[in-house]
Amino acid sequence: MDSARTAALEQPSFFREKILLGMSLPDYLRSLLTPWNAVAAVILAIGVPCLIYRFAAGLGASTNLSQAYPWGLWIGFDMMTGVVLAAGGFTIGASVQLLGLKEFHAIERPAILTAFVGYVMAVVGLLADLGRPWNIVMAVVNAGSASALFEIAWCVMCYTTVLLLEFTVPFFEWLGWRRIHTVMKKALLALTVLSVMFSTMHQSALGSLFLLAPTKLHPLWYSPFIFIFFFISAILAGISMVIVECAISHKVFARRLEGQPHVDADRLTIGLGKAGAIVAFAYFFLKMQGVVDGHAWGYLLTGYGALFLVETVGFVLVPSLLYAYGARHEKVRLVKLAAAMTIAGIVFNRLNVSVFAFNWQNPARYWPSWMEVSVSLALVTVGVLAFRWIVNRMPILFEDPAFSNHE
Repeated sequence: MDSARTAALEQPSFFREKILLGMSLPDYLRSLLTPWNAVAAVILAIGVPCLIYRFAAGLGASTNLSQAYPWGLWIGFDMMTGVVLAAGGFTIGASVQLLGLKEFHAIERPAILTAFVGYVMAVVGLLADLGRPWNIVMAVVNAGSASALFEIAWCVMCYTTVLLLEFTVPFFEWLGWRRIHTVMKKALLALTVLSVMFSTMHQSALGSLFLLAPTKLHPLWYSPFIFIFFFISAILAGISMVIVECAISHKVFARRLEGQPHVDADRLTIGLGKAGAIVAFAYFFLKMQGVVDGHAWGYLLTGYGALFLVETVGFVLVPSLLYAYGARHEKVRLVKLAAAMTIAGIVFNRLNVSVFAFNWQNPARYWPSWMEVSVSLALVTVGVLAFRWIVNRMPILFEDPAFSNHE
């Protein structure tokens, strides 16, 4: 009996090899007992029931949202921040597939996966924020072409679908489906064109929403060109996220890279740092031009002015200088620091625009409830866990040699 059981375990099994990473089920379950997984379990044990309670009891019982503040953490962080931090998908995809910068091909798949997971989590956060989430289907069946929200809804749905199709390339490699993999890989160029088109439209349209409320957004952040600010900052966020993700992935998933062709991560980081310096400088001067055009200099001496200066000087101008110096002198750590600061600055900007500086003249202030915070943390945790699960199993950090040789 024991020999028969041992022989059964030695036979190839898709579930054991592809899902359990070659381990038996008890060994795999024991491998999950780590401190980080324990922290994630606690976050999910709190956040998931809060998300269920939100759908069962409604927004009023689970959030601090009101008629005066209908937008809160779930829009400012989960949606607007989640979408902009997922911009690396179209940024790196366009660089490789459209601009021919093949040296960045090694980080194209991780960028696309990050974007796909980020958009899915952003959509879940959006559904949580909608008073009647089932009405999201109305964006599909109603003709609202004059609405910025209509454009955002359609572009986000279309771009998420495009990301899913791009993700099928490593997915089919993982399954070993050669024929359909070849078809999808040939379609990557067309999919990249669509991704750039949809991303350009909805990243800028998110900024266009605030054109509808010029008196509610503080003058330091409001500008007729805010849709351009949103798009430029999305490119900057995409570059910075790829740098940080590349640095973390090469440490966390070092075992997955053993035996694979060497990738000079430092050289790629320096190359991205050069692009980051240019985009960050452009974004800073555009923001300053917005202050000039809006005649908002006087507000710089107020409390909101301090908030604005911390965002634009501390998290845009300073990182741009660090990017430039680090890339010029090939100081990789400096470029990574600039990327981390830039990500923090983009998150700060989206929260400023959608939460802190919105309804700035209203004496009542909004602060998220503990349930809102726990749901947001749970969504981030699910995204990180999903990314880790996929990278540990599928050819994301590299191409399957059997498929690359076959083609």
